[in-house]
Amino acid sequence: MQDRDIPLADWPRRAALAHFRQMAQPAFSVTAPVDVTGLRERAARHGATPWLAYHHAALEAANAVDGMRQTLIDDGAGVREFATIHASTTVLRDDGSFGFLTLPRDPSLAAFAARAKHNLHRVRSASGDLFKADDPGDVRVETLVHMTALPWFAFTAFTHARGHGDDRPKIAFGRFTPQGDRLMMPVAVDVHHALCDGVHVGRFFQAFQAHLDGI
Repeated sequence: MQDRDIPLADWPRRAALAHFRQMAQPAFSVTAPVDVTGLRERAARHGATPWLAYHHAALEAANAVDGMRQTLIDDGAGVREFATIHASTTVLRDDGSFGFLTLPRDPSLAAFAARAKHNLHRVRSASGDLFKADDPGDVRVETLVHMTALPWFAFTAFTHARGHGDDRPKIAFGRFTPQGDRLMMPVAVDVHHALCDGVHVGRFFQAFQAHLDGI
């Protein structure tokens, strides 16, 4: 599959595109819990930490939702759909600041984790520029899903910073919290309403849980 520009004449979402692309704040956010019971043990079998495992599962889920692989073009009048999207996430550095880490998509969790571990160490040790020591390879910035983890608390809502024209999906992961005999994690998904509706976010959460369970 290749990137493609969507013909809008018969696109079912053309009215939503025309409506929401004109808004000053066209994004919406949804926060929901996901079940991460046993994730640590399952992830370890692939050489991954829980942090890497849920980033991988979220990226695979995002790739399964067409609206999350789309971006606005031609000043918002058109839509391009990427064949594959990748992730950029935040890393807490040793000096207390943070940097960005690119996570190229790989369907294999083991391969994804092996590459990420090497780059994670470099970014964590860096200082200064937010992108210092990151190695995005041939990943294009427009294909990124923006992710962040806040393992210090279990939030019930979350908002992301968005620049002008920023239509990229954004995902935040919170603290693991015991609930009865299960371990739950809050996840916030923020998407551009010209590209995604609630049904798309629902599909993401369904696919995300399935990927977590399948590790």
